[in-house]
Amino acid sequence: MDSLTQITLGAAVGEAVLGRKVGNRAMLWGAIGGTIPDLDVLANFVTDDMSSLAFHRAITHSLSFAVVAPVLMGYLLHRLYKGEGFGPAFFRVWLAILLLIGVGVMVMPIPLLEAPKIALSVSAGIMLFPAVIWARQQFRRRPARDANASWRDWSWMLFWAIVTHPLLDCCTTYGTQLFQPFWDYRVAFNNISVVDPLYTLPFLIFLLIAFLAGRRSRWRPVFNYIGIGVSSAYMLFTFYNKVRVDHLFEASLQRDGIRYERFMTAPTILNNILWQGVAEGDTAYYHGMYSLLDEKPEVRSFTIIPKRHGLIEGHEEDRDIRILRWFSNGYYSILQRPDGQLQFNDLRFGSLNNSFENPEDFVFHFLLEEKDGVLEAKESWDRPQREGAFKALMDRIKGI
Repeated sequence: MDSLTQITLGAAVGEAVLGRKVGNRAMLWGAIGGTIPDLDVLANFVTDDMSSLAFHRAITHSLSFAVVAPVLMGYLLHRLYKGEGFGPAFFRVWLAILLLIGVGVMVMPIPLLEAPKIALSVSAGIMLFPAVIWARQQFRRRPARDANASWRDWSWMLFWAIVTHPLLDCCTTYGTQLFQPFWDYRVAFNNISVVDPLYTLPFLIFLLIAFLAGRRSRWRPVFNYIGIGVSSAYMLFTFYNKVRVDHLFEASLQRDGIRYERFMTAPTILNNILWQGVAEGDTAYYHGMYSLLDEKPEVRSFTIIPKRHGLIEGHEEDRDIRILRWFSNGYYSILQRPDGQLQFNDLRFGSLNNSFENPEDFVFHFLLEEKDGVLEAKESWDRPQREGAFKALMDRIKGI
């Protein structure tokens, strides 16, 4: 999910696990722990689009990383706040995390370009946080020897702050490689949007109230747990919606006599009321939308999206195409743009205006270009502004 949500979740978990012992440092390092997995985006600066796409939500979002990294970082934080042995511990931990991420990069089923640079940049980004805190202590000319916790305490807190990040990401459509480095399967429950204010804002508000209440307030943990409880209840609500919408989508496909091999549903951006679904047939996909506020519990109609996979025939095993087919979980179409260039469309994320007519309408699409007999892909960010798009989304959510 979005960074603000992950920071909020990490801070709340840190406060719940270690707040009574170390005060605001629990929130601080919980928030940092909730951020650490997403530092894999630093790969964007050192490698190509397809390698960074494949690496995002890989080893740093795995259960393996969530088990090993907290032990290493917990040891480092214990040394940091103990005020001794930080330098040697820092470099030992850095090397261990560099090795862990390096293994994750090397076992990817599809080779990544600039693999050493990816491991180095991501590990350096992770180690920047303790380095900044240590530098601040040196600037103040006194080590922070108070409010320390044991190695085990720090590790336990960081484990929960880090592991909740990929578990939350598994609920979105993007997919999370939870079992790296042993399996590259992308776990995606598709029950919540990558940005959902109804999940994040109440959570954030109660966390801020807990923070402002002060470390010694007896209400501090109460407000923090209320925030965790509210967010967890909303998450259960999204799973209930997911099951309900799946049944409605399947019934609507059967109503229209559509033959399909499989289908998926997911909420649209910013809400959990308006849902979209894609069913795969022999030669086309069928896209439909349903709002919980619609008059009838059914998908009104389906838009037919031709597969046109034949346009990339003979290139299915090209590196970039393999990555895109794996990333999209097979829900993709190919079209030829007016200028003749091929475009790969990930259909899991739908269309800007639900028309699927213009190449730029597809939310997640990639431009394909043949070089030396091989198709190479590049993500396209050239999307025209659609006037009234937000109003149209709100109207459709309302069932209009």
